[in-house]
Amino acid sequence: MFTGIIETKGKVVSIQKEGTNYHFDIQSTVSHQLKIDQSIAHSGVCLTVVAVHEDMHRVTAIDETLQKTNLGTWKEGSEVNLERCMVANGRFDGHVVQGHVDQIGTVTQVQEQDGSWLFDFEYDPSEGNVTVEKGSICINGTSLTCFNSEEGKFRVAIIPYTYEHTNFNQLKVGDTVNLEFDIIGKYVKRLLGK
Repeated sequence: MFTGIIETKGKVVSIQKEGTNYHFDIQSTVSHQLKIDQSIAHSGVCLTVVAVHEDMHRVTAIDETLQKTNLGTWKEGSEVNLERCMVANGRFDGHVVQGHVDQIGTVTQVQEQDGSWLFDFEYDPSEGNVTVEKGSICINGTSLTCFNSEEGKFRVAIIPYTYEHTNFNQLKVGDTVNLEFDIIGKYVKRLLGK
């Protein structure tokens, strides 16, 4: 389980294709602390560490993951948001994040607001996911509050710290992002039906 509070960014240093799988080598300041078989969220996607070497670790994405996320758009040099699993004895910042991406969204607008930024996103509402005004959303692994919530679109505000310490500073109109909708909202929606 994760909280959506990004620890650091990593850089994709190599990508290898093997059958339908992709192996990503990620360089980061936390890689040397990881262990094989440990889960870590990469821009919101929970992936298992399969190798560690000094300041790099390797994860593998299977076809199902590649189909549901934006990992297929990664290239060498791409920056990814990293968060290790939540520690049971720590503070619970952010919100409950599973690292299971529901679908991708698209950046439709970025507005600089004299030191902060507004990002607008659209997603395909036919997949059944919803946002609510002032509800939680996880974008590329980052726990945020959405507003201007409408069917298939919403807006978030990004403070300078988040902008600097996540890959939000790399996003531009037309880019895809990984979206994980609030787990409580998903259960309520499922229980109440459409």
